[in-house]
Amino acid sequence: MAFDYSLDFKNIDFRQHPELYLVGKGEQGVLLVEPYKSEILPYWRFKTPEIARESSQKIYEMFIDYLEQDDFIGADMARKFLQMGYTRSRRYANHKSGRKYQPDANNSHDKKEILPYDVDPIKAESAAIFKTKWIAAKTNDKYLQLLAKHKQMYEKD
Repeated sequence: MAFDYSLDFKNIDFRQHPELYLVGKGEQGVLLVEPYKSEILPYWRFKTPEIARESSQKIYEMFIDYLEQDDFIGADMARKFLQMGYTRSRRYANHKSGRKYQPDANNSHDKKEILPYDVDPIKAESAAIFKTKWIAAKTNDKYLQLLAKHKQMYEKD
């Protein structure tokens, strides 16, 4: 099922209401779902490989802690932050400004022009660090079991 952006995220504690959480695709909801966003976001950094290593390790430890508590939503949110660490640092690795597309002066919805690549090896290394932790999280056996259980309980079509 698609992530439900219509929920009142400012007033929902997803730890208390796991039935309202939909996994969605990729990083959907990563900056919305509380209290997890506030627990994980302070540790999310990728400016240098050293910072990315420390950040990804801390978030992965949080992922494991959530799993040990059978807190699927916390684990999924930590997985999303690891994924976002990879995708954002990869974007900055490819485009120094962090913008993928050429700014559109006329605001048309036609196909946007992708800016030229200007590869930053420092951000590319940060991306690789996050990617390793993200892959470890999304393939973790207990995570996959809790994912299946959550979908069976709450995400019936």
